[in-house]
Amino acid sequence: MRTLLGALALLLVSAQVVAGIPATPVMTLYAFNGPFEVPYYSAERFRPGDPGAPIGTLAQGTSLIPCLVIRDGAPLTDASGTPYVGFEVVVDPRRAGPEARARFLAAVERRKGLEVENHHCEAGVRGVIDVRQLYAMEKAPFFTPPPAGRPGATPPAASSQLDRIVRDFHASSECARANAGLSGRRGALERAWEDYLARRRGELPLTTLARAKHLDYTLRTALFEGHHARGCNAYGACERNIVALTIRNRAVGQCPRHIGCTFPGDFQGVASKVSQYNIWDEFLTQISGLTACYLRPDLADEPRFAKLQAMYAQSVGDVERILYGADDDLRAVFPGTDLAKLKRVRHYYHAPAMGKCFPDHPRVEYMSGAIARSGDDFALIANTRIEVGETVGTGYRFKQFRFDELEARDRTWIEDRYPGFVVDGRKVSLRAPSDCRPYGIPAGCRLDDSIGRYRKIPHWADAGEPLEIRCRVIDRGSDCDRDGDGVIARVGGACDREMRPVSGVR
Repeated sequence: MRTLLGALALLLVSAQVVAGIPATPVMTLYAFNGPFEVPYYSAERFRPGDPGAPIGTLAQGTSLIPCLVIRDGAPLTDASGTPYVGFEVVVDPRRAGPEARARFLAAVERRKGLEVENHHCEAGVRGVIDVRQLYAMEKAPFFTPPPAGRPGATPPAASSQLDRIVRDFHASSECARANAGLSGRRGALERAWEDYLARRRGELPLTTLARAKHLDYTLRTALFEGHHARGCNAYGACERNIVALTIRNRAVGQCPRHIGCTFPGDFQGVASKVSQYNIWDEFLTQISGLTACYLRPDLADEPRFAKLQAMYAQSVGDVERILYGADDDLRAVFPGTDLAKLKRVRHYYHAPAMGKCFPDHPRVEYMSGAIARSGDDFALIANTRIEVGETVGTGYRFKQFRFDELEARDRTWIEDRYPGFVVDGRKVSLRAPSDCRPYGIPAGCRLDDSIGRYRKIPHWADAGEPLEIRCRVIDRGSDCDRDGDGVIARVGGACDREMRPVSGVR
């Protein structure tokens, strides 16, 4: 009897090991500011170091389910061990419509909690792609709701002629066409404004219409670069004003072409330069409302858009003064801040959103793409962090390192979800993270007894002067539902853990 119980226990343990690894997640093709079309290659003709000629392309923002093509008992990789993976397309942004959102979310939900024996492809997979271009994103494609057939809430009175034009553009058929598809939205918005200006050219001076377009681009960037959870509170309003200030300072005075400025006052070019304000990246415009007609009156009853409209209304007057006002306007919007230093603010550092690093976990490593093996079973370890364990042959045992970004700190934990698997040692360096600081702030700042997060520092962060900027704003609260009082908000300085404007970076 004892022998029978032992055998049953061994059988149960073996069964748990066989069916115990997570299925590959839905992943998204995302190369920041990369080419729109990315090639994939023939699985049949692929050779390590020579993928051969492309047999097709995928577009930035394509979501897919990856798998490992097994040939001669091993997955396809390049000479360094980087996997080239087969795939099943979930959403192709070149062809997607509003139905793509539900399809994406359903696929993500199906993969969660699904356990498999291995990540091998089924027969018939034709193409493979470099896994390093894939990321496990859970942000779904975004489409503005169709017109509701009713006017919605009464919009607030426009604060100026430029504000009135911007609101009219958002309610126009030209703006609606810019968001009909999922891909190419940055260019589509630009064409929509060109068509709108052409239609209204005889009604208003061209300079006035052009200023409204530049104001719209600046506000879109300021709204989406900021933290939406702050809503209309004083810090959030000041944050938007500072983003607008950086755009103003980049387009007035220096106007270098490499940051998007093609003529003095080119706020549109500066605000939408992908390399500088990365929210304008192809994929990011697919999952956000950045290019949407978010000021449509019929959207005022939708909570997400009502909040955006309130944030816009709170900021539009200040931003117009920042772009088109004189020195006295800058002094009024930013009281008590040295004007010369204020005009040299072209950079800011959003610490929580920057690169994650975990120096308290010296054996934690980010895997862009690697193979793990257990006997004849192979697993794809990609776009994830692992805790590296003991050496086994030419590889390492490992566990998943997981974290959540909470408001004030990162919550971390370890999960052993690949029992028995060994990750390819060629992909493990165990190098300490560089340019990694508590909260992304300089040495000498007061720290908590228990540091809540670390962040990487960009190369320019120490090249200028961190500047505390004061803004005169109406604090309407994070839900934008208060009448509010006039306050002086303070943002920045060397030890601000959320946003640090930097003056004088060359």
